Amino acid sequence: MKSSAPVANKNKYRFDSKIHICRATKRTTQQEFAGLVGVPRQIIMQLEQNRYNPSMLLVYSLAKAFDVSIEDLSDFQEAEK
Repeated sequence: MKSSAPVANKNKYRFDSKIHICRATKRTTQQEFAGLVGVPRQIIMQLEQNRYNPSMLLVYSLAKAFDVSIEDLSDFQEAEK
């Protein structure tokens, strides 16, 4: 049985990652950072290239590892039409 709850329009919003900036500031490699948050290096690479939509739990883990707020990790806004 399908839920009748509306699904968010993923094309309506834009997520621009700043993870590479935070990582460079901390002088951490993708591999080192991936180890800190417990994900494969490929996930970090995809996050930095805006090719992966992370869960809130992962975003929280990333922010904790960098000692920054969640808002510092990305620019999240409505996409222009």
